Amino acid sequence: MTEISFDDFMKVDIRVGVVIRADPYPEARIPAIKLWIDFGGDLGEKKSSAQLTDHYTPEALIGTTVMAVVNFLPRQIGKVMSEVLVLGVPDAKGAVVLMRPDMDIPAGGRLF
Repeated sequence: MTEISFDDFMKVDIRVGVVIRADPYPEARIPAIKLWIDFGGDLGEKKSSAQLTDHYTPEALIGTTVMAVVNFLPRQIGKVMSEVLVLGVPDAKGAVVLMRPDMDIPAGGRLF
């Protein structure tokens, strides 16, 4: 593991967002869901694609609060230009489980 400084960590902008739209993404190589996430304020709405189909349905994700890296360069994922990286961790079988605050947090709040 490579150690980083606190200043390095602060370069990664991780924010709270609310999923406002979610659609299946059957064209993806690995099953995924297309997400539109509202980060409020100056960030506004951003798109992403995430491999969440083992634990989540598009319908269940609407209104869900998520954490995402908002300052990576956009990345083409199949036909979707992903603007943010939604954060998750693997469960015991390797399926993604979303990282989320355990209380109501306003959209746009920054992780520190």
